[in-house]
Amino acid sequence: MVLSGLIPILATPFTEGGELDLPSLRRLTEWQLASGAGGVAVFGMASEGFALTAGDRARVLAEVRAAAGAAPVVAGVGATSTATALEQALAARDGGADALMVLPPYLVKPSGAQLVDFYGVVAERSGIDVMVQDAPGATGVSMPESLIVELSKLDGVTSVKVEAPPTAPKVGAVAAGAPDGFAVFGGQNALFCLEEYALGAVGTMPACEFTDLLAPVLADWAAGRAAQARAGHARLLPLIRFGMQPGLAWAVHKEVLVRRGLIASATVRSPARPLDRHTRALLDALMAELW
Repeated sequence: MVLSGLIPILATPFTEGGELDLPSLRRLTEWQLASGAGGVAVFGMASEGFALTAGDRARVLAEVRAAAGAAPVVAGVGATSTATALEQALAARDGGADALMVLPPYLVKPSGAQLVDFYGVVAERSGIDVMVQDAPGATGVSMPESLIVELSKLDGVTSVKVEAPPTAPKVGAVAAGAPDGFAVFGGQNALFCLEEYALGAVGTMPACEFTDLLAPVLADWAAGRAAQARAGHARLLPLIRFGMQPGLAWAVHKEVLVRRGLIASATVRSPARPLDRHTRALLDALMAELW
């Protein structure tokens, strides 16, 4: 499967008691696709994947797979060893994921050679497409452009999500060095998505609360209306930035989704934390300018 375009990272809705809220998850998934997303992703950074049990992951993937229909579903793998990453990868494959977005092992920092072995094994054993997630801010694992290009030549490794700032130059270097057909995506909540597209990205994978506003921006860019695209993106930047705050990002995404009527509760699981009243008031002011 060739991935491209806008693929939002779904939040994982919880009830006020902290249990999975599957009706909200289905509604959220359907809204993404109706709003212009080319697919959806689960268990990413914005999904609170770190707080989901194996049972939660199975239930989330089943609900999203059913709601997404024929649209691609990407499942994140964020384990800390080859063995545990394989366990998550095989569960995602068997649960209907079309592709895997795989973080490198990060508790014990791997060498470049170990990363080549790691991604090769996950791709071979899972049998579905693997996206390398280059996110050193979260993992502490740096992957230079040359290493990502080496990974791009492995069977089954078909894409990368670049989240190592500055993202646009790295996107350009990887796009220039990787084989034809290797898909380069941007992350970082679409902060520099237009610059990334200009240098060879074929898609972006932000959080999921502003899909209906970002999709037209990307459509303008694709149609050659660069000035219009930049103006639309600039209008989104305050919310994009607000949703990138360490420790608060998950609550920001969910507060917006609640206010937009897409999920029922902004509950997050520890160690994520809810917004205090001052931060919530600042977010309300940002939202008033967009909706």
